[in-house]
Amino acid sequence: MAAQSKPLERPRGLFDVLQLPLIGRVLRWRWGRLVLQIPLAIIALLLVIDGFTGPQTASRNLATVTPWIHYRGLVVIALLLAGNLFCMGCPFTIPRTLAKRFSLPGRRFPRFLRNKWLAIGGLFTLFLLYEWLDLWASPLLTAWVIVFYFVASFVLEVVFTESAFCKYVCPLGTFNFIYSTASPTQIAVKNHNICQTCVGKECVNGSYSPTPVIRLDQIAGGAPIEVHYGPDGTPGCGTLLFAPQIKSNLDCTMCLDCVRACPYQNVGLMVRTPGHELIQPDAWPKRWDVSFLVIILAFMGLSNAFGMVPPVYEVERWLAETFNIGSELIVLFIIFAVANLLLPVGITLLAASLARIFTNTTRKFSLRDSVAAFAPAFVPIGLGIWIAHYGFHFLTGALTIIPVFQEFLGMAGDWQRFGAITTDMNIIGLVQGGALFGGLLWSLVIAQRTSLRLYRRDGMLGLIPWALVLIGLALVAVWIFGLPMEMRGSTLFN
Repeated sequence: MAAQSKPLERPRGLFDVLQLPLIGRVLRWRWGRLVLQIPLAIIALLLVIDGFTGPQTASRNLATVTPWIHYRGLVVIALLLAGNLFCMGCPFTIPRTLAKRFSLPGRRFPRFLRNKWLAIGGLFTLFLLYEWLDLWASPLLTAWVIVFYFVASFVLEVVFTESAFCKYVCPLGTFNFIYSTASPTQIAVKNHNICQTCVGKECVNGSYSPTPVIRLDQIAGGAPIEVHYGPDGTPGCGTLLFAPQIKSNLDCTMCLDCVRACPYQNVGLMVRTPGHELIQPDAWPKRWDVSFLVIILAFMGLSNAFGMVPPVYEVERWLAETFNIGSELIVLFIIFAVANLLLPVGITLLAASLARIFTNTTRKFSLRDSVAAFAPAFVPIGLGIWIAHYGFHFLTGALTIIPVFQEFLGMAGDWQRFGAITTDMNIIGLVQGGALFGGLLWSLVIAQRTSLRLYRRDGMLGLIPWALVLIGLALVAVWIFGLPMEMRGSTLFN
């Protein structure tokens, strides 16, 4: 592997979560991931059943209430407090083991697709279809989306040797990858010297083999150790991350296969300072696709929320009348292309260019490297925008899952008793404002540290364009969330 020539990364964690008595033992267990996956798979099955056979009223069907209100609210909370728990327990990866039995040996995902451009396209397509097809209001279509996820993940696992669906395709996984970079946990090794002398590199290669194999590897001190490969082994990292080189949560599904595969028990799930990687200059690859993915996702948070407030209908009407467009899909495509692609790319390139001009560093730093350096600053403000949006739905509709499930079981739903956690708009506004202000402040701190590192004495001059972009995002978010929002999938205020 070419990756093994890179320097080994020392552990940054303060505490290994896997050392906790009960939680650690379950997670390290060979079937530990299934403990999380099976309940979520059962929930997914219930959503599909209700989506196909249940009432097609969005607010009274598990297929729409659960993913569009509860999942989105819970996932941002989990990312902020614990890490990428959904990918860890993702039910769509259950077919992985079965699919590996039929995989074609040696076939990797096409080289030209091993990047984040496909992920950007997937997110753009998902949000466009979400608005055009009103996925939030259609239990049937939402059920088909869930079925598509299972089929797509299985097919890609069969055809390719790596977890291509998770790493390059899945919009949900892409969202989790980006915002897990702000999480307080990360995979890391305990002793980098063990990794230097490890021969099998089981954390990335795995210890799984159709037939039992015994290898003798020389470790520190020259003492041999038996490493068993067989049907009871672990597949290794599906996204091809080498544990001692991990500096970021990007592409890490937190499946813990690296932990189970390591014969030296040298890999752990470490607690770290939240967002530690966002201030590390070498944590992320300096690539256009990675940088634009992070920045575009923050803008998508605004456009997704903008699709729920009255001004969006005025924009749609203006576009349709001005350009004589009779297709809603085309109108929405134009809005989304401008808001989610043209604006973030154009504003980003302008900010990077101005920062280089202000600091007289046009020859010292390329435009790509400048954008890559400031891209991490868009994670906190982006996360704040998504928390403000998803938090609104969660707070105003979290308990509706109870009467919906009662009706799914054939009982009478107790709608009078169960509904919102709160309907007090002052409390909701406080949560939204706190998320936006906290995200903005965090982003400005990251941008300031980056600017001072790059431009030193001219750091404040270099910060100005980026600070204006971040503040602009926050102000637009405040304006959007200050408008009356539609209650998608809920009859709470109807």
